[in-house]
Amino acid sequence: MSLLRYAGASLRRTLARADFAIFLSFVLLLNIVALGRPAQAMDIKSVKSSSGVEAWLVEEHSVPLVALRFAFIGGSAQDPADKAGVGNFLSGMLDEGAGELKAAEFQDRMEDIAMRMSFEQTRDAFYGSVETLSANRDKAMELLKLALTQPRFDGDAIERIGNQIKTSIIYAERNPERSASKAWFAAAFPNHPYGQPKDGTLETVSSITRDDLEAYRSRLFARSNLKVVAVGDIDAESLVKLLDDVFGDLPKKAQLNPVPDVMPPTGGGLNIVEMDVPQSVAVFGLGGLKRKDPDFMAGFVLNHIIGGGGFSSKLMEEVREKRGLAYSVYSYLNPMDHSAVFMGSVATKNDAIAESLDVIRAQLKELAENGATAEDLKNAQDYLTGSYALRFDSNSKIATQLLGIMVEDMGIDYVDKRNALVEAVTVEDLKRVAKRFLDPENLMITVVGKPTGLSAPRG
Repeated sequence: MSLLRYAGASLRRTLARADFAIFLSFVLLLNIVALGRPAQAMDIKSVKSSSGVEAWLVEEHSVPLVALRFAFIGGSAQDPADKAGVGNFLSGMLDEGAGELKAAEFQDRMEDIAMRMSFEQTRDAFYGSVETLSANRDKAMELLKLALTQPRFDGDAIERIGNQIKTSIIYAERNPERSASKAWFAAAFPNHPYGQPKDGTLETVSSITRDDLEAYRSRLFARSNLKVVAVGDIDAESLVKLLDDVFGDLPKKAQLNPVPDVMPPTGGGLNIVEMDVPQSVAVFGLGGLKRKDPDFMAGFVLNHIIGGGGFSSKLMEEVREKRGLAYSVYSYLNPMDHSAVFMGSVATKNDAIAESLDVIRAQLKELAENGATAEDLKNAQDYLTGSYALRFDSNSKIATQLLGIMVEDMGIDYVDKRNALVEAVTVEDLKRVAKRFLDPENLMITVVGKPTGLSAPRG
């Protein structure tokens, strides 16, 4: 291609991207307006294809848009120890050419049909996302099938994506927040897949080959561990055909390695990783509650009171509002397939991190001993039930939320039951659950920076 022709093609692609971005933004705006309705009003159907793929469907024909979300259960917990990051690497390779289409051709085809496709991996699942205009749905699904079943893994693409990942790893090593999280998981889950860095290391990423990517794909991508949600301008009959067309040729059963259940060690601990930065970042955590635990909803409400409720949370009030020690402090429950943790983070000046952690420990101890008040509970319930509908105000949000419910095996009626479960939590429930896991003596803490007033073995 001559330089002039190349420049012309590039300009056309740029203009096409701009036109598509404007048009899709308009369609998405219409989508949000059209879906301004309570989450409980949704009609969620379960469909099953002839190849055995089950999916949940929410039809919404007022906007010509389809959002598809899917997950293969497995995630980075399936990465071989000497190939840590291979699943993450795969997530960056699936749109880098498939079938007869090389990377540039594949991505140009996506742009031509107004399609968005992306992939990502968590510790327990490999996720995919597709959004397309209804008129181009069949062509979009053809590209998705190619990506899942015939990725090219060309050498130049492997080198390019590998270099991008290694650049991200180098950046993460210089980033206090990411370094603290990585070090915390390594300390909490030694000799376990959850302790491996999800993105890998410079050494493991450099060693990943085409064969490694293909081996991981062929083990993980199967119908037995597949969850699918479709939302938008598509009916049940069309979705059944789509499921067979896109996923029907995948192997029936995934070949997953067993992953043992594990919990963070008790007894607590403090690890300091020195980094020459003006602020220290602390990640703290201890054993939490799994999603199917009968006390999970009470723990969820309790966490909102502790540090999940933004400016209304206890930690924000005590650490920031009363003492001005930090700009941000938060906590969350992190239930995983093979473990569960209660985690949080605070970032502040090096000379304020020790006092911030003392305040956090004191708040956890206070809640463990005395529980939360009726007013705390009422405020949390009002917010959590009132804001729930905001998670369902677009096709993409609905699909993402429903896929999470499907992956966690909470049942197709969970959306209808969820607010009632929140409202059923009592002050006594909060006190019981707080005693179960809010033990500051078990708090594992990783601090990255140059903190003063703390001492621990240097990481």
